[in-house]
Amino acid sequence: MKIPRLRFDGKTVLVTGASSGIGRESALAFAESGANLVLLARRATELNRVAAAARRKGASTLAVPTDVTKLPEVRSCFRKAVARFGRVDIVLNNAGVMIPAKTVELKRADLQQMLDVNLFGALYTMQEAVHLMRQQGQGHVVNVASLAGRRGISPLGGYCASKFALIGLTEALRMELAGEDIHLSLVLPGVVDTPMASKAQHDPASAGFWPEQLNMPPAWVVAAVFAAIRLRLTEVAVPPGAALLEKLAALAPGTADSLMRLATDAAQRIVRSRR
Repeated sequence: MKIPRLRFDGKTVLVTGASSGIGRESALAFAESGANLVLLARRATELNRVAAAARRKGASTLAVPTDVTKLPEVRSCFRKAVARFGRVDIVLNNAGVMIPAKTVELKRADLQQMLDVNLFGALYTMQEAVHLMRQQGQGHVVNVASLAGRRGISPLGGYCASKFALIGLTEALRMELAGEDIHLSLVLPGVVDTPMASKAQHDPASAGFWPEQLNMPPAWVVAAVFAAIRLRLTEVAVPPGAALLEKLAALAPGTADSLMRLATDAAQRIVRSRR
């Protein structure tokens, strides 16, 4: 899928989780669209590779190895971004981790890790972004949550819990920003072809889960991010319409359970038929 040729010339975009997956693809798309980039991730080597690829596309970049679960590091990143580029116009809050496990077998340490990254890391980034954007008078934050944050699915109960919480925080902050020129968007992808998803799908705990062969390309999510920013959308599901099941679940949770099982079984049959 080709990314829409939207332009962000002169805009400074900060991307968390930029070393791979959705973060990497988004960073490179923003680079092609004329943006300055502030790239955050824990893995310095991979992060620097993404920064180099973005520079080859003509972008000015600042790569800052960062653990978003540590508030002082997040604050330092924003200070460095302002020192380098003068402002931050767009924040793509994307860093995440997924550890599959059935709920009855979920380990506290694994749940804590997902909450630390997916919830607290996102919260710290949102808070620093809003503080800065209020000083600037405007800005846009895009939180990459998940369809799993609207509907619990096994064996991703812990991941779902972290994304449910992120969606709740996002909706609350959106109300707090009413009347300000700071826009907040949610992007809700399904299962995307990323190293994070692939690792989780190869985990023994994921037996029978959504087949890897049907994962959607990261470019679909990047297109949703671009659309959310350009059109100032509040929420975008990827693929479009995918959130209908979540809306049905609020009215008829038992029916939604059955539909989820049918969808997963159908996906598995499609993959088997292709072999």
